[in-house]
Amino acid sequence: MTRRTDIDVRPITEAELPDWNRALNTGFLQPPAVGAEQLEARRHQFVPGRLLGAFDGDRCVATFRSFDQEVTAVGGAVVPADAVSNVTVSPTHRRRGLLTRMMAQDLAAAKERGDVVATLIAAEYRIYGRYGFGPATTMTEWAVDVPRAGLDPCRTAPEDGGRIDLVDGEDVRKLGPELHERLRRAQPGAVSRAELWWLARTGAVRMDAGPWTEPFYAVYRSAGGEVEGMVSYRADDRWGDAKQPLNTATVDWLIGVTPAAERALWRYLCSIDWITTVRSGWRAPDDLLPHLLPDPRAARIVTQADWLWVRILDVVRALEARTYGAEGALVLDVVDRDGLTGGRWRLEATESGASCTPATGSADLVLDVGELAALWLGDESAVRLAALGRIGEERAGAARLADALLRTPRRPWCPDMF
Repeated sequence: MTRRTDIDVRPITEAELPDWNRALNTGFLQPPAVGAEQLEARRHQFVPGRLLGAFDGDRCVATFRSFDQEVTAVGGAVVPADAVSNVTVSPTHRRRGLLTRMMAQDLAAAKERGDVVATLIAAEYRIYGRYGFGPATTMTEWAVDVPRAGLDPCRTAPEDGGRIDLVDGEDVRKLGPELHERLRRAQPGAVSRAELWWLARTGAVRMDAGPWTEPFYAVYRSAGGEVEGMVSYRADDRWGDAKQPLNTATVDWLIGVTPAAERALWRYLCSIDWITTVRSGWRAPDDLLPHLLPDPRAARIVTQADWLWVRILDVVRALEARTYGAEGALVLDVVDRDGLTGGRWRLEATESGASCTPATGSADLVLDVGELAALWLGDESAVRLAALGRIGEERAGAARLADALLRTPRRPWCPDMF
C-alpha cells in the first residue's frame, strides 16, 4: 500500500483530463472508458486550479472539482459561492485522507478568493458535516396518479387566457436563461446556471457517455404573451394487458415564475393522452403541486431528502446579505474547527437591514458552523436543533428568537443538481 504522504494531491493539467475523467467514472461506478465526445465536453469545465486530483504514481485515484456560483440568500441578494462537485475516491484508495486534503485545499482557496459560502449536493449524508457543511434545503418528489387527481379531461387549456406551446432545444436555449434568472432571483437557495447547463440539457453538448434522447419541451405564455414557465419532460411506453395505457411522464425540470404558470404546466402534464402517472422531479418541499389538484391525495411523495448543503466561509457577509422576519439581536458563538470563519458575533436585525459585528459578551447561542449553515437559508429551526442537542441555548428564549429572525414564510429550494 502506498503511504499517504507519497500520494500527490494537486491541481491537474488539461493534458491529465483523460486520466482524471477515468477516475471520476470509476468512482461513480460508470464505465471507465472515456469517449472523445465526453472528454471534449469535460474540457468546457476545465478551469486551471479548480480541478484537483490525487495521484498514486502516474494514476489518478481521486477527483474533485469546484466552480464559481451564485446562491440566492433570503430577500433576493446573491452571494458568491464555491460550488463543489465531481468528488470521488477510487475504491483502492479509500480511508487515506485524500478527500480531506482536497477539500482543505479548495476551501482555503475559496476563502482567499472571497467566496461567502461553499455549496454541494451530497451523495451520502455522513461525509460533509465534518468539513463544516450543513443541509440547508430539502427536496421532495411526487408521483401524481392522474386518473385519481380529479381533473376535467375536457378542460385542458390554461384558465387565465394563457397558452402552452411545444418548443425545441434551440428555443429553450434562447428563452430559458432569462426565465431562470427571474426564478432564482426570487427563490432563496436557488443557484446560478452557466451557459453549459443549457447546452447540456438540450443535447448541444454531450456530458454523458450514453446516447442522447431529446425530451419534450413546453413553454407557458401568459395572456399578454410573456414567457412565464417552461418544462422539460420525458415519457416511457408502457401498456397493460388489456391495451390500457400506463405511461409515466417524468419531469426533468420545471420553471414557473408565477402561480398561474405552475398551475398551467402541471395541468398540461396531467392532460397528456396515455399518461397515467406524472413524476414531478426535484421540487421544493412546500411546492404548490399537490394542492393544484382537485384531490391532493393523488400526489404521493416518493422521495424526500436533504438537497443543497452549505458551508459558511464568511459569517459576517453571509448574515448581512440576507433579510430577516423580525427585529432583534443575538450573540452567536460560531465554532469552526477548520479556522476559516469561527468566532463570536453580534447579529442585529432591523427592517432596514442587518449588521454582524465581533462580540465579547456572553453568547446567546453556541453552534457549529455547519448548524449555522442549516439555519442560514431559513429552512431549519433553532428550537429543533436545540432540542436535538446540536446547538447550545445559553440564554432562555434565544432559540425561539432565532427562529423569529431567520425562518422564512416559504421554504428555500435549490432546483439544480451539480
